[in-house]
Parts: sequence; C-alpha cells; structure tokens
Amino acid sequence: MAGRERWAVRWGGGDRGAWRAAARAAPVERGRDRGFVTAEAAVALPVLVLFAMALVWALLAACAQIQCVDAARAGARAAARQDPPGAIVAMARRLAPDGARVTVSREGDLVHVMVAANPPGPDALSLDLSHEAVALAEETVGARG
Repeated sequence: MAGRERWAVRWGGGDRGAWRAAARAAPVERGRDRGFVTAEAAVALPVLVLFAMALVWALLAACAQIQCVDAARAGARAAARQDPPGAIVAMARRLAPDGARVTVSREGDLVHVMVAANPPGPDALSLDLSHEAVALAEETVGARG
C-alpha cells in the first residue's frame, strides 16, 4: 500500500501537504551554479558591443560609397557640359567623402570621372570605396561623323 500512496501523492491525489513537505525537505544545490549569469554576461556584452561597432562601421562605409557614386555622377555631368577641369574636380570633391581622390579622363566622345576614397575607421579594414561615372560629351551629341 505504501507504493500506491506514494503514487497518489506524486500525481496529485492523496495528501498534498505531504508532497509539499517532501519538496521542501529535498536538498537544493545552488552553490555550484552561482556566478554563471555574471560570467555569461561578461562574455556576451563585449561581443554585443563589437557587433554594434561593426554595424556602425558598415553603415559609415555604405554612406561613403554612396557619396562616391554621387560625386562621380555630378563630375561626369559637369564634364559632359564642357565645364572647366578645375570646376569638375571641385564639384566632385564637394560631394565626395573627405580625402577622396578625383580623376577625370576622356576617351573619344566619353568622359570618365573616377572618385576613390579611404574607408572610415581603422586602416586595417581595407575596403575599396570607388566609383566611376561615364558620360557622353555634349559637343558630340547630334554631330555626324
């Protein structure tokens, strides 16, 4: 009969007070698990900070790439309008990221403007931020050759 009583107490039947008393009397080993949350947080927080920094760096690099694209397009439009070379470079540098290199060249009827910039952040993270825009010179539009 002792087995049936034990089953009844364990599965909700019988005396519930006996079940609670048995649960309170069971030894609880909490000493081994102390400090695990602190150790996990000490590992996880620096990883999260590095991940956030990497996301910010990627966002800044994407913004710099977009600036290179805009600067190259504006420079190509200015070159296609036959603006002076100094004005073309000044226009492209105004829209490009700080320290960007602007080159203007012409091949036949096409004008090429290349804008290249260093990525933001540490130099160890090498990334090619550049864009080349090509435009047809306006003097050749409608000309028969």
